[in-house]
Amino acid sequence: MKKDSTGKGDLLYESILELKTVEECRNFFEDLCTVAELRAMEQRLEVAMYLNDGLIYNDILDRTGASSATISRVNRCLRYGAGGYQAVLPRMGAQWERVKSREE
Repeated sequence: MKKDSTGKGDLLYESILELKTVEECRNFFEDLCTVAELRAMEQRLEVAMYLNDGLIYNDILDRTGASSATISRVNRCLRYGAGGYQAVLPRMGAQWERVKSREE
C-alpha cells in the first residue's frame, strides 16, 4: 500500500497503539469497521496462521471457509508483502495454540 504523505494514515495506526486491552481493541474495531470487514480481517489472520503452520490450501479452506482467492492473497502477502504478518505471527504463538486447541 502506498504511504500517505499527509500523515493522516498514521493517525489510525497510532490510535491502535494507544489501546491497552483486548476489550478496548474489540470495541474500537467494532466502532470503526462493519461486521463483514471484521470477519474478513479475522479470517485472513486465521488463514495466515494456518499457512504459517504449513497447512495446504484445501485444509485451510475446510477449516476457515476462506476462498482459494483469499488464501492465495494471504499467501502472497506472507511471501512478498510488507512484513506485517511476519511481525505478528511469531508473537501470537501462545494465543494461536489456545485457538487451535478449542477447535479439536
